[in-house]
Amino acid sequence: MGTQDSSTEGIDTTLFITVSGPPGCGATTLCERLADAMGCPYVSGGDIFRELAEDRDMSLNQLTAKADESDEIDRALDQRLQQIAEKWGMANKPFILESRLAGWLAGDRADLRIWLDAPEDVRLERIDDRVETEAEMRVREVSEAGRYQSYYEIDIDDQTFYDLYINTARWSKRGVFTLVKAAIEEYDPELDEGAFSTPTLDP
Repeated sequence: MGTQDSSTEGIDTTLFITVSGPPGCGATTLCERLADAMGCPYVSGGDIFRELAEDRDMSLNQLTAKADESDEIDRALDQRLQQIAEKWGMANKPFILESRLAGWLAGDRADLRIWLDAPEDVRLERIDDRVETEAEMRVREVSEAGRYQSYYEIDIDDQTFYDLYINTARWSKRGVFTLVKAAIEEYDPELDEGAFSTPTLDP
């Protein structure tokens, strides 16, 4: 039996995958491994949000506060992510979209929707070396949840429509990747009919 690390194994697929979860859930790590294994790009909503902050010479906390005052920033971000989802949803090529609303924004274009989570203390430890502080993370989570409810009537804590839910605190980074890899390889599009249908949001 081979000893090849599963994180380096390729995945032959054309699936459009969304990955969602709160800060520190392990989404970035998983997406990087998946993108490498699938040989495809991925887009992160967090990176786009940071770009918006840099463009405005603002901190993440400042931009979050500004987003609370007006829906302009959120709408622009969501519209861009939805346009990306529309493009890749029709491409029949592998792609990964990562953001808190990725599954909702992609709607029925996504083949596999993944939600990652972990207890708060674990997530706080993981973001220890980030620019964003613990207080800023908590403010951002509460703020985003309120805006999602206000704009789209989405309860971000409701994960019932996701295809795969993983508590990343119970698995190593390799273990999380291995679980997702197995789900991708066992994906059967014929079983998708009659599955949860999510509306495409209109930012």
